[in-house]
Amino acid sequence: MTIPLSPSRLRTACDPASIQAQDSRDIPDDPEALAKIQPRAHSAMEMALAIKSREYNVYLAGDPHLGRTYFARCFLDPAAAGGSPPPDLIYVHNFEDPDRPRIIRLPAGQGRRLKLAMAKAVADVRDEIPVHFEREAYLAKRQTLLRGFNTGRDELYADMEVRAKDEGFSLALDDQGALTLYPLLEGKVVSDEEFEHLDPDLKKELKGRGDRLLEEMGEYLRRITREEKGLRDQEKSLDRETASEVLDARLAPLFDEFGGNEALSGHFKAVREDILDNLDALAAAGGPGGSSPPSPPGHGGHSGLSGPDGAPLDDIFYRYEINLFVDNSQTTGAPVIVEDHPTYFNLMGCIERESELGALYTDFTLVKAGSLHRAGGGFLIVKVEDLVQNPTAWEGLLRALRSGQARVEDPSEGAEHARTRTIEPEPVQLDVKIILVGLDETYELLLYTDERFQKLFKLKAHLQDTMRRTPENTAILVSLLCRVIRDAGLAPFSRDALAALVDHASHLAEDQAKLSLKIPLLRELMIEAEALARMAGAACVERGHLSRAVTARDFRADLFEEEYLAEYDREMLKVATSGMAVGRANGLSVRMIGDHAFGLPHQIACTVGVGHGGIMDLEREAELGGPIHTKGMMILKSYLLGRFAQDKPLVLTGSLCFEQSYAEVEGDSASGAELAALLSALAERPIRLCYAFTGAVSQSGAILAVGGVNEKIEGFFAVCRRRGLTGEQGVLLPADNVDNLMLPEEVVAAVAQGQFHIFPVRRIEEAMEILTGIPAGKRGADGSFPSGSLYGLVDERLTRLARLALRPTRTTEWAGQGVCRDMGR
Repeated sequence: MTIPLSPSRLRTACDPASIQAQDSRDIPDDPEALAKIQPRAHSAMEMALAIKSREYNVYLAGDPHLGRTYFARCFLDPAAAGGSPPPDLIYVHNFEDPDRPRIIRLPAGQGRRLKLAMAKAVADVRDEIPVHFEREAYLAKRQTLLRGFNTGRDELYADMEVRAKDEGFSLALDDQGALTLYPLLEGKVVSDEEFEHLDPDLKKELKGRGDRLLEEMGEYLRRITREEKGLRDQEKSLDRETASEVLDARLAPLFDEFGGNEALSGHFKAVREDILDNLDALAAAGGPGGSSPPSPPGHGGHSGLSGPDGAPLDDIFYRYEINLFVDNSQTTGAPVIVEDHPTYFNLMGCIERESELGALYTDFTLVKAGSLHRAGGGFLIVKVEDLVQNPTAWEGLLRALRSGQARVEDPSEGAEHARTRTIEPEPVQLDVKIILVGLDETYELLLYTDERFQKLFKLKAHLQDTMRRTPENTAILVSLLCRVIRDAGLAPFSRDALAALVDHASHLAEDQAKLSLKIPLLRELMIEAEALARMAGAACVERGHLSRAVTARDFRADLFEEEYLAEYDREMLKVATSGMAVGRANGLSVRMIGDHAFGLPHQIACTVGVGHGGIMDLEREAELGGPIHTKGMMILKSYLLGRFAQDKPLVLTGSLCFEQSYAEVEGDSASGAELAALLSALAERPIRLCYAFTGAVSQSGAILAVGGVNEKIEGFFAVCRRRGLTGEQGVLLPADNVDNLMLPEEVVAAVAQGQFHIFPVRRIEEAMEILTGIPAGKRGADGSFPSGSLYGLVDERLTRLARLALRPTRTTEWAGQGVCRDMGR
């Protein structure tokens, strides 16, 4: 005879005395707690730190509410704190190829100092060069050069005039430098009109002499042109000499502070040479009231636009800016970046563009870093569920890991459309560990569908949902909960409250021998309990506050459950909790609405009669039964064949269904109750409806463990309590599920008072004896069951049905429900 469970077996309780402190304030933090409860994940993370190869990135796998990101941060933050800050990254103008900006690495903090120092130096240069060009010393030197040129040019002009007069011509120069020769006759200049009236022979002679003289004058003009070029060269040298004084004075501090960097020293020299080569533009842009001349065709600057200070942007000063791409001036240790919005631009960086009058432009100053660059030298944590929503970001990340270079480029590049003019910044050498956070299912999907994933994420850090409930593990859990209390700034929790939290962890795990590691769910409850304690003016959170927090949470979420229970009260849903009936049994199911799970009882009905139709599953026929439920029905048929079809054919027609079920039915947890209803209908013996039955059945008749036993028991108990507990009601469940019981105190109290009973059963025979009050019976040596046993009655009924079904006449057979059906064949 099966004995109901004692109250002590319905839940486990943590003894508050086992907690070695009066409240949470006295419990020290255990820095190794996470490593102890998640050894597999901790081992994988340690391996990731030890291996520098870029292929050994980590996939942190686990269900939600396990604190996956928190675990990663708790492991990585201490490791990163002991590292060195990564270098700053700056982009500078490439004077040899403006479309390919150069990347330069600087020690952390120098990038910001360089940006400020460079901006100040260029501003000083821009202001001082025009001033130097207006100084008396410069103007005197320039005037000396100009006087020397004018003197030489005047001497040449004088020589030209003398030579022309010697040849009988007068020389005239206009403002444009054009040379004109006029013939002289009797010391007078011959006008054009007079020239036309001269004797033809004289005209011919004068023209010949004039042409020869012009050729000779051309040499004088070329000498003047060379003198002008020499003047310009001398002026340019003077300008460069004057500007060099300014540049040397303003750039010298940059060379002194940053010149040790070879790439940066080369950039300073290129800046100096570019300024000296563009002194005219600089002087015009920086002078009082000056403006820059138009950019020549093909110039890469910002034509027609103005900068923040109002200065035209088609000058060349943008070339000398420093784009502080990654600033680690405030970074202590290696960076740990959590990218919670991994779009392509947020992850891989971008090349921004500015628009003016419909025209788009860009340059190296508009190159922006992504989280992959900011995490350089450290760690980047990304949730894979967010990442796969952005296919371009996922592809960009894999390309970067595979090549070891993080490029900044437009994601549309390579697509089948015309590309806009852009720049190609020098790629950043990748030095980062990626930690992808996601589900096990996503890991398997990526593993089997993308061969690059397995090559680049070789380490799987697997977080477990539960751990064994031992004194050592309980102490670790309590230490973690106290850390949560301190981190969240909550009021202290008493010893009783901490013990209640341990019990709640077993409730979440649905196992008396395990503790749930879904710390975020415990944290939510702790925050709500602390709020209730604060509202009540309590200085410490007690067990009662936790109980009220659970009750309040259930109340906020149980509207639909309450509406279902109201339908049971009104008997709109027909489920009996007393009396007896043939071919009927109470099954149990679990409904999930949002995040609230609750159990509901259902009436399972069976009818049998004469025929060859076999056992028909109405849920399957109506296309409401899932494949697992259908498998459970097939197991029922197998059980009947193995138990009763040894000496006769199994010939019958029957049907099984969930009464008042209008939704899909899935799972085999009701197959035990379905078999009970079938056996009752065959034996024509009633089942006690004060019991509900949950459990799957095997082909041999063993009752197998199912899920959601706590919710199922609570659901049937709620219906019975609302109708009035009689002391006879109870639930049958698989014996293998006893360790999963973590029932509420009210259910435990009802069992302790004898008002409710919970029976663990291992076989369908045990369950049938409890449900019908009749022993199932065992087949004897002669192949028959004991007279009066339940299986004996079933065997006799099956024999009659087989005999009647094989008779050639029409016959009427009473079904287990008392309904007459014509089953003749």
